[in-house]
Amino acid sequence: MALGKKRTEEDPQIDLTPMLDVIFIMLIFFVITASFVKESGIDVNRPPITTKPPENSANRPIIFNITESNDIWLEGRRIDVRSVRANVERAHAENPQAKVIIETHPKSKTNTFILVSDQAREAGVNDIVLSTKY
Repeated sequence: MALGKKRTEEDPQIDLTPMLDVIFIMLIFFVITASFVKESGIDVNRPPITTKPPENSANRPIIFNITESNDIWLEGRRIDVRSVRANVERAHAENPQAKVIIETHPKSKTNTFILVSDQAREAGVNDIVLSTKY
């Protein structure tokens, strides 16, 4: 080292620019991916509630009730999911224009509704309505 030259020392510093770049890129990634997340479920569009009785008593619908504990009820008696098809076939033979109405409790499982509607379709009824009781 020469005697006449002064030595300049720099203070050691950490450059934060690359770290901020990574943070902004991660922020953009999470904002974009969060907007595309769609929750699974069934969207139900309910028609307005009417209190008028059916026009023709001969076209009385076949009404199934599904309780909160997923029990299936038809005409005041509890039935098994395996007997839904036979009951629908019997009622459909008496009244071919009858439709199936499935009244479900909001906390009942969707699987029970699907099982009942599948059995009704196998019995030959394609006019199936979902209704919530509460």
